[in-house]
Amino acid sequence: MTERPYRPIRFLAALLVAVVFTWQGAPAMADSRHHSTSTITLGGGCFWCIEAVFEEVAGVIKAESGYAGGETRDPDYRAVCNGDTGHAEVVQVTYDPGMISLEELLVIFFGVHDPTTLNRQGADVGTQYRSIILASDPEQRDAALALIKRLDADHVYDKPVVTEVAMLDHFYPAEAYHQDYFRKNPGQGYCQAVIAPKLAKFRKEFAARVQN
Repeated sequence: MTERPYRPIRFLAALLVAVVFTWQGAPAMADSRHHSTSTITLGGGCFWCIEAVFEEVAGVIKAESGYAGGETRDPDYRAVCNGDTGHAEVVQVTYDPGMISLEELLVIFFGVHDPTTLNRQGADVGTQYRSIILASDPEQRDAALALIKRLDADHVYDKPVVTEVAMLDHFYPAEAYHQDYFRKNPGQGYCQAVIAPKLAKFRKEFAARVQN
């Protein structure tokens, strides 16, 4: 997979700073939720890439690769790759809202994939690679739609954002060999050519949100 140069990531990095400043200005809300966790399910191409990024985000407790957004029950990787299930490759992100806000997670998500290419990321083509946000509650859905509206209004990208936003119906964890794929296979060709550069970009542009 090859990626086009990311002019928008500079805007998103700046937006993340603004989001953090606003969020930290409401400490009572953060503190009241500090001991709870939330989940958001995100798809932006191959789930190995998205998982690798969010495993390094401070405040993220778990990032699990899987399938969602389709009709088939208990799908497997082969069926999803064939485009037979309607599911997308996704990562379910479990996070502590007392440490990181939903808005921050979404800004990072939009910063590490191209949300303007319908049903593809680079050389990965098919509905299983579509950009998608699956919300766990209406508040998450509304926050995602509001951010997309802002990105389009500010012309952050050269083309409109095509990210699908829907309520999560069911999340199916992917097979065990897909979990922690980059950590387990750092020397694999795809990891070296695609995931490693994406992680380097994340670490540079969103340095304040990388786990120590």
